[in-house]
This record gives sequence, structure tokens and C-alpha cells, in this order.
Amino acid sequence: MKPALLLIDIQQGFDEPYWGIRNNPNFEDNITTLLSHWRQCGAPVIHVKHNSTTKGSPLRPELPGNAIYDFAKPIHDEPVFEKNVNSAFIGTKLSDHLTSIANPPLVMVGMTSDQCVNTTVRMAGNLGYESYMVSDATATFNKSDHNGKTFSADQLHEAALTSIHEEFAMVISTQNALKLCTK
Repeated sequence: MKPALLLIDIQQGFDEPYWGIRNNPNFEDNITTLLSHWRQCGAPVIHVKHNSTTKGSPLRPELPGNAIYDFAKPIHDEPVFEKNVNSAFIGTKLSDHLTSIANPPLVMVGMTSDQCVNTTVRMAGNLGYESYMVSDATATFNKSDHNGKTFSADQLHEAALTSIHEEFAMVISTQNALKLCTK
């Protein structure tokens, strides 16, 4: 069974200064590589879009930042599931769709590695899906904690990957993810 590529929140609003400093400068190139490869393999491609309800968020549905980046735009009949919480499984028909295509393994990429991707990967693992999180096709931003201490995007990204690996999913690189989808 060919794995499904699940693209989570790859939206234009993440270019806004609102978010701060992002890690992984190769994010766009790696997503483009994976998406092209998945389409050539004829494997399922599934998009998830975040419709933020947070005041001031560039991802609010009425704002231009809600749009999916051009490099990751859905084509043909690739489904798009819209959510307004962290998990792509909550308030969407994603589980029903996956059941309709025989519950393939999931290869998950997108924004942000410590929030929506992390939550979706954890739920996928808990729901019993064979799951993969692609380390260099996910990214996040600097954040401050409840005491005002700032953590770099790289620190948060690595912590997210570490907490996921072998517990909820296998963390792999783009190059290893490409090997999962063959013609």
C-alpha cells in the first residue's frame, strides 16, 4: 500500500513577521520535492488547512495568509481538510477519508513541527496509523515560555522531533521519505 502524504498547514500566512524567526530554510524545497514525488508515484496526497480563530492571526479564513502556498497548492482531486484546532483529526472528515482509501501509512509534513504537525502526528500514532514525521519538511518559529524565556526555533523543532520519534511515529528525512513511495 502506498503511503499518503499529509501536508499540514502549508499556508502563506507563515511568511508574516507575526510568527518571528523560523528554522529550516530548506522547508519549501523539501515539500516541493516530496509533493512532486508523491504525485509521480500516484500515491494519495492530502492537504490540511488551518482556519485560525485567534485574533490577529494571519491564518484567519478571511485573510490572504489563509491560502495554501503556491508550491503546495492542491491539484485535481487532492482533498483539503479545514480545521480550527491543532489536530487534523478533530472536527474534520480526515479519518473517514483515510478509511475510504484503506488507512494507508501517513507521511506528515508542514507547519509547525511543535504544534499542529506534532499534535496530528501524536493522534495518528494513537489511532493506530503507521506514521512518519519528516524532520526537514517541517518547521517552526522562536517562542517564549510562560516566564518570558525565549527558545529558538531549532530548539523547539528538535524537542518536538525527539518527543515524537519511536513513540508516536518514526522521524525520517526527506530522502528517506522518498524511499517509502515507489511506483
